[in-house]
Amino acid sequence: MFTPLHRPAAFVVAGAAATAIFAGSGAPSPIYPLYQQLWHFSPSTLTLIFAVYVFALLLALLTVGSLSDHIGRRPVAVSGLLLLAVSMALFIDAHGTGGLMAARIVQGLATGATMGAISALIVDRQATPRTGSVVTSSAPVAGIALGSAFAGALVQWAPAPRLLVYWVLLIAYLVLALLLVRIPDAPRAADAGRPSVWRTLRPSVGVPAALRATFLAAVPMLCATWALGGLYLSLGSSVVARILGVQNHFVAGLVVATNFAAGAVGAALVSKLPQHRREVLGFLTLGGGLALTIAAVLVESLPLYVVGAAIGGLGFGSSFLLILSGFAARTEPEHRSQVFSATYIVSYVAFSIPAVVAGFASQSFGLRPTVLVYAAVVLALVLLAAGLARRTHLAGVGAERTVTVDAGPVPVAACSCDVAPSTD
Repeated sequence: MFTPLHRPAAFVVAGAAATAIFAGSGAPSPIYPLYQQLWHFSPSTLTLIFAVYVFALLLALLTVGSLSDHIGRRPVAVSGLLLLAVSMALFIDAHGTGGLMAARIVQGLATGATMGAISALIVDRQATPRTGSVVTSSAPVAGIALGSAFAGALVQWAPAPRLLVYWVLLIAYLVLALLLVRIPDAPRAADAGRPSVWRTLRPSVGVPAALRATFLAAVPMLCATWALGGLYLSLGSSVVARILGVQNHFVAGLVVATNFAAGAVGAALVSKLPQHRREVLGFLTLGGGLALTIAAVLVESLPLYVVGAAIGGLGFGSSFLLILSGFAARTEPEHRSQVFSATYIVSYVAFSIPAVVAGFASQSFGLRPTVLVYAAVVLALVLLAAGLARRTHLAGVGAERTVTVDAGPVPVAACSCDVAPSTD
């Protein structure tokens, strides 16, 4: 029998698991060029590999995303991590595009099934609202940054660059699963008035009635935030290599990771600010980062691109924290997994659909025009979200109640998040 982990240790393990999930989503991105060189598949096939991952992830979110509200966080989280370990084994054993697609499908199912449970587990075990909010809002971006940078370093310098990162992640998922077994589930509220377990398995998305107005008001800002992440992660590698002339895999990985690392830092830095200031800071940095990115692509300036990505990342972190604060203030514990799953569905749709479209568009219209149009559309979305937020007073949501932020992944990417690499 395992000795139960105390609350501080359980909180650390849950946060590490959330970060590892997103690290796995971002890790394959620097390896895609190796796959293309080895197996000679088309850019369209590369986009399809990403598309099947997103489809599997969304399917899992729509069916089992809220399952932990009924059967507990631990069984869902442990099962999901074990399935993620299986997906890493499939990556290791892949010998062609069929193997990659199989690994992607399993990874997408596991990620979608696990994200809501892990997010709720972090909140269940938090010590203070501030620490919970920082971890849940920064884990997705920190994980993506860590996964892409680490994989880029291995591709550049390590032996077996196509396999080593998956072995590391496989072992990490198994260790985390063993540690999660030692976290006892928090007591759950009575099931009266809630749908049955079997009913929740039917594909659906929704939030409690008390949260619907808040959720709908936040959707434009949520879409703008994750569409920004999709821009940097889907086209960033190609921009760095083909437009900015960086050929070192590790340096390219670091440049792409800058946006997401800055997002993690931003979430931590603004966590003590009033919500109104977070909102203003979020929109200013989102818009400013995009404007600098457009300028960097036009003049082909690597330093300007890095600065734009970092500023945009600060906006990502502060905006996501603002959104999640509003959700957390009106979410009861028995609905946490449901709300997180709905959040990740919106996030991954905003993150992935533009990335897939951009992947195909870059083949027909070229990389530079695709990046410029993508960035301009996201900038317009940021401006729209800012206008709507001002009208609905999103920054004031939940000001009367101080409750921790619940979030996990996406997805990025869900958001996950994972990335559809540019096919140019």
